[in-house]
Amino acid sequence: MLSFNAYTAYATSWMKFARAYYEMSMHAAEVITRRSLRMASGTMTPPEAIGMVMEKATAFAIASERAAITAAKGGDVMKIASAALKPYGAKTRSNARKLRG
Repeated sequence: MLSFNAYTAYATSWMKFARAYYEMSMHAAEVITRRSLRMASGTMTPPEAIGMVMEKATAFAIASERAAITAAKGGDVMKIASAALKPYGAKTRSNARKLRG
């Protein structure tokens, strides 16, 4: 059985991960909406359209690398998942800020 401190640390790490995932999801929804409006109105530039596709592969590669490094260092499941989520969260947050103008 886990001690109270170990349980608290475990629960806290899950809550931090859940919040980061929620924030990433909200930014992603905003980015999808804003880009869809740009596509529908014809104001999306070709470089932006290409970048929109290419950034997915880049974010996936970075997330995979960070997760693998964390796993190789002996990180637990939560540390590995958090390391993998960080690049996605940073990219969606950056895109949302950029698209707000």
